This record gives sequence, C-alpha cells and structure tokens, in this order.
Amino acid sequence: MILNQYLKELKKINLLSREEEETLWIGYKENHDLNCRSKIIEHYQPLVFKATTSWRFDDAVVMDMIQEGTVGLIEAVEKYDHQRGVAFSLYAMHRIRGRMLNYMEREGKLGLLSIDGALSDGQDSTFRDLLIDRQAEVASQAERNYLVEQVKNAMDRLPTNEHAVLSGVFLEDREPKQLAESLDMSLSHIYRLQKQGIRRVRGMLSKFMQNW
Repeated sequence: MILNQYLKELKKINLLSREEEETLWIGYKENHDLNCRSKIIEHYQPLVFKATTSWRFDDAVVMDMIQEGTVGLIEAVEKYDHQRGVAFSLYAMHRIRGRMLNYMEREGKLGLLSIDGALSDGQDSTFRDLLIDRQAEVASQAERNYLVEQVKNAMDRLPTNEHAVLSGVFLEDREPKQLAESLDMSLSHIYRLQKQGIRRVRGMLSKFMQNW
C-alpha cells in the first residue's frame, strides 16, 4: 500500500528541462538556496526507484531500499560539482546503488535475493552467475573480496570524469558510446579518460600489490 502511494507521488513529478535544472544547480551550489536543493532531489527521486528494479523483493524491503537510496541521492546532490560536465544521473546512480547494497549487507538482507532468479526482467543472468567461485576456499574468497574493495576505494579517489567513465564501463557494464552520449563527450575522450583512470588506479595500487 505504501509503495503504491509512493509510485503515485512519482507520477506527479514534472520533468525539468536542461536549462531549468542548470538554474537549480546554480541556485543551490552558488547561492545556497535550499529550495533549489529540494527541487533537485524531488526531480531525481525516480532514479532511486529505478535502482530498485534490478532486484526482486517484497514491498516492505523495497521501501527500505528506497529510503536508503534516497540518502544516497541526497549525498550525491550535496557532493556533485555541476561545473565538471558529468551527467548527474550517472554520478548519482553509483551512490544510490552503493547505499542500497551497503544497507542490504548491513541488515543481512542479501540472503533474500533469489540465487537462481533473473537479475531483472528480460535478463538471462542470475545471481548465481555473479557469485565468486563456489569451489574456492573461504580464505581465497576473502582475499579476492578485499582486493576488489581496494580497487573500489582507489576508484573513489579518481577525478570525477575518470570515476564516472570507469564506473560506467566496469561497474554498470555500459558501452563507451552510451557513456559518450550521456556525458556529452566525444568517444575518443571517453577512451582517453578510461586509460588515464586505469593508469591512475594502477599507480595507487602499485605499493599495495607489492605487499600482497
């Protein structure tokens, strides 16, 4: 019932033009207008619901995820640099999903995922396909998880554009051409940022890998 009410409210949200959104960003970031901040959060609330559609949970869990994802959205709005030229939707989705996954892990709700269920409608991949080698020893799995965490931490320290490109390519499985369109960049610039980002991550991890 609560989820249905939430969806009804989402339908009432009016889409903003690019010019209207830019005006709001200027109002919030440069003039510290909290009303502009509230309008931006409201405008991008559908992005939070979109992030939940990758999983299949009952309504109560979905609402918990929406609440956590909204916190991620608010954090994204507060930390976003509107002058960098990076699409906010891409920047925000990474934080929203991260918040949701952290919440599910913290609350022990990852076990509610259907291992053999499709990731989402229209996809053949299942959660079982994404599991780390089930035959590996626990220690090996822990080492791999730790290594992945170090890579993610390094990515979080990248410049905004490089972070957006690497996240899009490696975490969201998006094509470079799609990223070029969403970030309003040339395809060659996307490839250049990807190479720069990978080189920078390798540099940050070089000392760590020597001691691994």
